[in-house]
Amino acid sequence: MLQDNLAMLRRLHGLTQETVAERIGISRQAYAKWETGATIPDVEKCARLAELYGTTVDGLLKTETAEGIGAIPPPPKGKNFWGCVTLSDRGQVVIPKGARDRFDLKGGCRLIVASDEVGIALVPAEAFEASMKRAMERMYATEDDAED
Repeated sequence: MLQDNLAMLRRLHGLTQETVAERIGISRQAYAKWETGATIPDVEKCARLAELYGTTVDGLLKTETAEGIGAIPPPPKGKNFWGCVTLSDRGQVVIPKGARDRFDLKGGCRLIVASDEVGIALVPAEAFEASMKRAMERMYATEDDAED
C-alpha cells in the first residue's frame, strides 16, 4: 500500500518526514498522515513523491512482496520486479507472463544470457546484437578520426 511504500522509501533514502515535506512543498504533519494512512496525497503530490524517490506513481501505489523477504521497495523508474522463478533440474526457468508480454517474448525467441557477480540478465538477442554493432561502429569511427 501507498503508506507502507512511503515510509519504506523515506527510510531507504535516509530522509526525515520534515525533509520530504519541504522538498514536495507540504507540512510535515500532512506527510506524516500519508505514512499512517490517515489521508492520501493528490495526484500532483504523488508525482512529486515518485520523482523524489526515483520511482513511478504506479510503483508508489503497488506493494510487491518477495518470497522469504516480505514487502520490497518500489523499483527505480525503468526497473521492474517480475517475481520469483524456480530453476528446474535441467536449468530451465519459466519467464513470468508479465515480463514475456512486456518484452514480446514468444516460444523460439533467442535470448543472450549475461551476468555479473550478483546475478544473471536475459537480453533479447536482436537488441543485444544491434547494440554491439553500434558500439563497434563507434569504436571504428573513433579510430578513423584518430588517424586523421
